[in-house]
Amino acid sequence: MGENKLYKYLDANGGLMMLYNSNLMFTNATRLNDPFDCHPALFDYSNAPTNKHNWPPTDFLKLKGETDMENQRNKTWICSLSKIHDSLLMWSYYGNHRGVCVGLDMEKAQKYLSKIMCNVFIGALEMEVQYRDIIEKPDYFHDAKDFFRYQLSTKAKAWQHEQEVRFIAYDPSPEHMRLLPGLYEEDKSICMKFKKLFCTQKGMEKSMDWKTVRAFLEIGGECFESIYLGINMDNKDKEKMIKVAKERNPNIKIYQMAIDPEAFKLKEQLID
Repeated sequence: MGENKLYKYLDANGGLMMLYNSNLMFTNATRLNDPFDCHPALFDYSNAPTNKHNWPPTDFLKLKGETDMENQRNKTWICSLSKIHDSLLMWSYYGNHRGVCVGLDMEKAQKYLSKIMCNVFIGALEMEVQYRDIIEKPDYFHDAKDFFRYQLSTKAKAWQHEQEVRFIAYDPSPEHMRLLPGLYEEDKSICMKFKKLFCTQKGMEKSMDWKTVRAFLEIGGECFESIYLGINMDNKDKEKMIKVAKERNPNIKIYQMAIDPEAFKLKEQLID
């Protein structure tokens, strides 16, 4: 992967939180902005085998296959990164160039993200997104394709400009789960047990959708290799970003994005 660097585009507040907390945020696969993302409809369930006496019934097998893929989607949290830091479209997504792009040294980050304990993998798997013109549906019952990877890394070519690489946290532990500020307005005690989230107020419990919660996996400050400040970023946000970035990694490279007057593209200028 070249220099083994990947980039995270964020709005100013998101960038500050990422640097301040030294972590990567993962979003449930059902909450991504592309409705096709990781969808069970990526597979063909029509060729269910016919068993003796039709047991189990073919309709049951089809439904089970689709349900299995839906459950896999529900249990998956994704952190989306990019191979590039100068995409005009990506910068526009995050506050009209008022945000930040954080460069990550993935060789260092992998030491935090990929862990094996008692011969069991714990952490996040890396997947490069594959972009396609059409939905080439694998046969759920007869195709030998890696369904896990296909479901979680297939996107339409309309998104190709993102050059996305994903980190996948499957069925993350509740200890890594947190609500975003303002996501749940009532500041009450939160109990996460058996993968259920509750807010307790005056003896009454209100359940929440577990999939709205984000997962956060910690990485070291040395993983933050560089930051790129948006062309239109507010000066106060710049000061805060630079301060927090240098606290996390004194050797971090800080760049100011600018317009290239010779082409329709962005260029970076190193800030001393």
